[in-house]
Amino acid sequence: MTSSLLFLLLGFVLLYFGGEGLVRGSVALALRLRLTPLIIGLTVVAFGTSSPELVVSIKAALNDQGALAIGNVIGSNILNIGLILGLTAMIYPMKVQLQVLRIDVPIMLGVSLLVVWLLSDLRLGRVEGGLLLAGLLAYVSFTVILAKKLKPSAEVEAEYAEAIPALRGSVWRDVTLILCGLALLVAGSHFIVDGAVSLARGFGVNEAIIGLTIVAMGTSLPELVTCVVAALKKEPDIVLGNIVGSNLFNLLGILGAAALAKPLIGTGIRMSDFLVMIAFTIALVPILWSFRKLQRWEAVLLLVGYVSYLAWRWPK
Repeated sequence: MTSSLLFLLLGFVLLYFGGEGLVRGSVALALRLRLTPLIIGLTVVAFGTSSPELVVSIKAALNDQGALAIGNVIGSNILNIGLILGLTAMIYPMKVQLQVLRIDVPIMLGVSLLVVWLLSDLRLGRVEGGLLLAGLLAYVSFTVILAKKLKPSAEVEAEYAEAIPALRGSVWRDVTLILCGLALLVAGSHFIVDGAVSLARGFGVNEAIIGLTIVAMGTSLPELVTCVVAALKKEPDIVLGNIVGSNLFNLLGILGAAALAKPLIGTGIRMSDFLVMIAFTIALVPILWSFRKLQRWEAVLLLVGYVSYLAWRWPK
């Protein structure tokens, strides 16, 4: 049991630093390609913070642990809204200003419903995986075009410009950061998958529960750090952009890539897990479509909802 926990802890540390390196290198390359900070924030950063979920889910799929791969994605999406958004809104009540996010949230809800329908038999094959990845390409293209067309406010542009670090060094430094980040992510995923499976057997629970809870928490560390820092700087659009972008990448990119690597079978995942993810997603729609802030009392409700889900889902 102790060795399993140490494996998980080591894996989470490697994933965190690997994700940091990948995001920093990718952002620098995007700046060299003259992408705007807004587009980088909505795509590169949001997707980069989900890289730990990507490598862990692909590793789990290749090891015939489909429940761990699916549980990691579903659990991460629930955690992103319930825990991370709840915590950051407790720090700084937020009001979204960026119009593109009000469009992305209904898209996220539609994609969530699609994924639940595809996984209604707890199986996801290569054809479905390919369709999800095609959906990701379409979403990225749509986001870039829309971000260029809709002129954001000066305040929003300043938020994203401040959050994107200035270019340093050469392109080789960026490539090195990306490669080192990927190497750490692969190594971390190895420790996490092995540790999670051992921990599940030690507790006598199935891999789906470990994926929905412990693994989802560990792989969501980059999103947590990014959102907390943005909240402390009073940058609500970055918080929401990261959460929405990460959730969409989880559903389209991670499940799609994992299913392409090897068809997934989600033994142990319940329909109620999907419904909880849908419920948290629906909760974001009125928040982002109205012009009011996400208040602290609403953040408390999100946090209580997430803790209640964990308490209900963990076997007694």
